[in-house]
Amino acid sequence: MTPVTRQEVLGLYRKIFRIAKKWQSASGQIEETIKEKEYIINEAQTLFRKNKNVTDPKLIKQCIDECKARIEIGLHYNIPYPRPIHLPPMGLAHKQGRMLRHQEKLRKISKPIYLKSHDEVS
Repeated sequence: MTPVTRQEVLGLYRKIFRIAKKWQSASGQIEETIKEKEYIINEAQTLFRKNKNVTDPKLIKQCIDECKARIEIGLHYNIPYPRPIHLPPMGLAHKQGRMLRHQEKLRKISKPIYLKSHDEVS
């Protein structure tokens, strides 16, 4: 990891903790605010620890982009949790064969950047 990239990653990590410190839930309830603050901190710690040994520059860039996207979406919608995606159900595909594999591939490709690591951790 280059020194510039390291600084950027550490800056994002600090930014997330500053956001968590100032976070207010949309409902304004104290219990919910505390729960959301804890979620933000735990999610950041989990994902940063999971990715601390990544050395591939492209993968590092992808992780940084995902982090920035999740920060922006969280601040914009005032929701710390990843926004759900709505993809067509797989009920029309056969339980085996090419159509199922093709539909699974399309679902994987269509997943937004801010959800790439969410399913791996949850």
